[in-house]
This record gives sequence, C-alpha cells and structure tokens, in this order.
Amino acid sequence: MYQRKYTESVRVGRHDSDNRWAVPYNPWLSKKFNAINVEVCASIKSVKYLYKYVYKGHDAAPIRFENEKTLDHDEILSFLDGRYASAPEAMWRLNEFNLSEKSHTVVRLAVHLPDQHDIVYQDGQEEEAVARAATGQTTLTAWFELNKNDQNSNNYLYTDIPHYYTFNKSVMKWQKRQRGGQQVIGRMPVVNIQDSERYYLRLLLLRKLGAVSFEDLKTVDGIVCNTFQHACKMQGLLEGDQHWYDTLNEAI
Repeated sequence: MYQRKYTESVRVGRHDSDNRWAVPYNPWLSKKFNAINVEVCASIKSVKYLYKYVYKGHDAAPIRFENEKTLDHDEILSFLDGRYASAPEAMWRLNEFNLSEKSHTVVRLAVHLPDQHDIVYQDGQEEEAVARAATGQTTLTAWFELNKNDQNSNNYLYTDIPHYYTFNKSVMKWQKRQRGGQQVIGRMPVVNIQDSERYYLRLLLLRKLGAVSFEDLKTVDGIVCNTFQHACKMQGLLEGDQHWYDTLNEAI
C-alpha cells in the first residue's frame, strides 16, 4: 500500500487533475493484474463494496475469428464478447447450486433524540418535508405510541418488536404480525460514544421494556433525569465491566 503524496495538478485533456483523482493502488499488483484497486478494509462498508463484484455478471473473454483468405477485414466485427466459465463455475451452475442464501430479514430501527430524526427532502421542498416530519412517526416514536395502546407490546424490548409486529410505512405505525417473525432481526445502528446522548439512549433502549416516551426512558424510580447518561448511571448500567460484556455479546 502506497500513500499518495501531494502532487501538483496536471492538465489532462480539458481538466486539471491532482492526486485526489487517483485511487489508492499498489504498483506491483497493478502491473501483475493490469488493473486493481487497493483499499483498507476498516468497516462493515467493505462488505457492501465487495458484494457488487460477486454479482456483477459473468467473466468475459474476447474471441477473434481470422480468415486467412481475407486480407481486408473489419477488426471490430471480427471480435465477439464471449462468456468465460471455468471448470468450477461450470460444475456449480450445471448442478444448479445456489449463488447466495438469505436466512433472516433485518429491520433497521431508528435511534434519535427528540425532534432530531432524519428528514429526506428534495431541493425546493424543504418546508413540506419539515411539515411531514412534524406529524409523522419513526420506528422509535411509533414504538412509544404502540406501548400506549397495546399492553402486550410492553413485554418486549425495542429490538424485539419486529418479531411480533411489522412497521407499516404508509401509516407509520407498528401493526400486529399475522405470521412469521422467527426469521426477523431488529437492529439499531451503531452509535459512537462521542455522540453521548444518543449512545446512552441506545443503551436504555436495550434495557427498558414498554417505554411510552423519551421522558419515560429517562425516568428512574419516579425521578426524571436530566440526561440519558444520568438515567443510565442511576440504573447502575455504567458500573463495573458488565456493559462491555453486553456490548460484545450484542456483536456476536
């Protein structure tokens, strides 16, 4: 892996380019494979990056037909794009083995502070998007409403709700699941501890059953704490090493 050093811009056609336009590369690998991109795998995003290469299509090989009797021939038409299948791939496809398998459905659960949820909008429609967000629900705020109206949901944690309920995006509500649910996983996004209030909010969501509001999450023994961190501290969630053991178990 070679670090890109600062270089002055050069003129390429009608554009000025510098080292920002060159992807990280290894000269030896580039020479051996003729083209290769070298990236440092440091997050789960590397799976997303590699996934497209597995299913981008079959390998191709150029095929050229030559006729010794023809002196003047069209070089473009004499080349065909052919599919190349190695022996292992041919065996796999002839036996109709699966190329991929999917065992569980993952439901992404929102983790946000009061009135700080994400809003998607188009240019020029910012006010309409804000108005919709003011009356709409997220999976988190809809969970609060569910716990107010359905006593059965009070027996489940936020992450367990997708097992028993489905989130209807058209009405932005959790609805009782009619069937299935065993192969469903509720997943909250990872929150950096530097984003402290969201981090401790997430910690409370992993512990408290049947919360009906953000204030309820911060309530400990009838006392409303000022912050989510204070609520975690009052419940003893920050004492000892148990929190870190729970974090590792959650990752597994």
